[in-house]
Parts: sequence; C-alpha cells; structure tokens
Amino acid sequence: MSRRIVLAMSGGVDSSAAAVLLKRQGFEIIGLFMRSGATEEPRDVCRLPTAGTSPVSSIQLPVLGAKANKQGCCSASDAADARRVADVLDIPFHALNFSDAFGRIKDYFADEYLAGRTPNPCVMCNNWLKFGKLWDFAQSVGADGIATGHYARIVDVDGKPALVRGVDRSKDQSYVLAGINRSILDKILFPVGTFAKPEIRALAAEAGLRVATKPDSQEICFIPDNDYVGFLERHRGKPDTSGDFVDANGKVLGRHLGYEQFTIGQRRGLGITFGEPRFVIRIEPDTHRVFLGKYEELAQTTLEADGMSWLVDDIPDQYECLAQIRYQHTAAPATVRVLSPGHVRVQFVDPQFGVAPGQALVLYDGDRVLGGGWIRQLDMASSRSALESK
Repeated sequence: MSRRIVLAMSGGVDSSAAAVLLKRQGFEIIGLFMRSGATEEPRDVCRLPTAGTSPVSSIQLPVLGAKANKQGCCSASDAADARRVADVLDIPFHALNFSDAFGRIKDYFADEYLAGRTPNPCVMCNNWLKFGKLWDFAQSVGADGIATGHYARIVDVDGKPALVRGVDRSKDQSYVLAGINRSILDKILFPVGTFAKPEIRALAAEAGLRVATKPDSQEICFIPDNDYVGFLERHRGKPDTSGDFVDANGKVLGRHLGYEQFTIGQRRGLGITFGEPRFVIRIEPDTHRVFLGKYEELAQTTLEADGMSWLVDDIPDQYECLAQIRYQHTAAPATVRVLSPGHVRVQFVDPQFGVAPGQALVLYDGDRVLGGGWIRQLDMASSRSALESK
C-alpha cells in the first residue's frame, strides 16, 4: 500500500486518534471531512477532478462555509473540530459537499419507514458514501489507501484481506461495515481497531487533542433532534397512515396516528396502556395495522434476507455460522441456506427477539465477517412455534 492515505475525519475522538496513529506509522495523510450539505452556505463548492485530469499532490480544496449549528457527525462544529485536529497534527485538510449522496440516504430512510421497515442509515452511509466516495476522492489525489476511525480490523486470511471484529467488542463496528465493496478491502486501514476505547481517548489526550473527551455521536446526522416523525413529515409530507392497533389475532386494541412511528420491538410511546408491557410485533403498511403483543411474541426462529454482499469465496449452499440482526445484538448460532447468491434463509438455534425487517443481517465465522444483507421476511409460523415451545 502507498504511504499516502486519505483519512475520513469526522471531528470525533476515533478518527482523530486514527490520524495520530497513522502519522506515527509514517503515512502521508490527507484529511477529508464529508458534509451532508443540509446546513451549509458554500463559498466554493469542491468538485473532484474529472476523468483525464492529473491529480496533484498539493491539490487545494476549500473548506465550505457553514452555519454554526449542530447536525450530528456532519455538523459545522464537527468540521471545525476536525480542522483543528488537522492543524495540530500538521496534515492537509479538505471538506467536500456530498449533499447528493446524503439525499439518497434520506430518501432510503423515508422509503423504508413508509414501507413498514426499520432502516439502518449508518450501514447505507458506509456502503454508498464513506467507502465509495472516499475511495473515489483518494484515487483523485493519488492515494492508494483510505482509513477511518471504525472499530474493526482488516487481517490476512490465506493471502486475502478479511474484515473482522475490532478488539474492543463493546465498540466493535464490523456489523455496519459488512456491505463494503470487497474489491477495496486491501485498500482500507482501521487504525483504532486494535485498541480499546479508553486507550484511544488516552492517546488523543497525549497528542494534545481537545476532542479526547468529546462524547460519542449518538444521533443520525440528518436527524440531530431524534425526531424521526418530524423528519418524515418534512421529507415526505403528511400522508394519512393512521390505523388500528391489533393483537396477534387481529382484535382491535385502539388507534394510532401513523404506522411509520413504530418499529418492531418498540414498547414506549405507543399511546395506549395495558396491565402489562406490550411490544410492537408486526407492522402491516398495506392495512396500516400495527400488531402488539407480549415480549415472548417477538420470538423468531427463521428469517429471510436479500441484497446479500459476500466478503468470502465459495459460500456453500448450507452452512452453520453466527448471525447478527442489529447493532447491539449478540450474534447467535444459526444455519444459513443460500437460496440464491443474493438471498438467504436463516434458521436460528434459539429464538431471537426483535427481528425487524429493514435491518441488516450480518453473518460471522467467529470474528470474521462472511457477508451481509437486509432482513426482508419473517416467518410468522416460526414465531408461533417459538412461542408454543416456551
């Protein structure tokens, strides 16, 4: 790998510590901040060099002017933090407006909720933006590698690069990276992946970076107030999606104002009370019905996923592995049957709770990511079977 690396800098402690580590390893670093464009007032919009132009080592790309308001990991204050880190470490820093790409992510987010599914914009952002546009930019400036502050690792397995979990399992982010294009795995560095979070904060403090104590970003960057419903109304208007709350047998329990306000496994904010906790166990966008049930009614033993992206060769038609169904889920033993290259059926050894269509399914062999796709279909019969077996 070339000694020139483009590092995605978010203004947080992880990517900042990654810059410190890469600098210590002797890399020539080019810092890049990716703006969503939603709150910007650009003075000079940066554009990538067009095909046929010669990338220049000292290419100058202006930082966009911005309003000083918070917007998750893509805000003006985050951009300022990232630039200060670059100044302290004496590395070139650029910011690019990726509003078009972020617009695609926003559309996906709204479409999924209105389809009765639970979207995962962070996975989509990694697939489409961070490891797509980032690599495009790296090539345009003559770099042969890219790096981010994710807690994951790229290791050699039988002479080929493999994506594996980060050493700090409490911060591991391999789940949201499973959709990375396999062809660029050997171009990626995850400098913080071999460290624990406290070590990363200590490293940043030692380097004199004031982001060492900066809290981790929790919100979706284009919904900084966590008001998903408000975002959907602004992005898609106010269609009438009201309907009935029903139990597993279809008995009406009450009314709701819009099915897109709910996700599988949700308990709080239902607007209806019972003598004991009730959870969203199913959403029917066609009928506008939201099904409620007891916790045990969330149990699922079988699911199907499509849009599979594989990071390994020669996947057998059927095999045993670990399957993870959301970011905070502990990967569970399962048997996977490959119905087609992009479509799998997963049978869990033990029932899993809160399986939500729209979320990412990621398959592991130990710590190694085999591939990932999108949960699309649940087997309601398997849910009833799991319930009856308890």
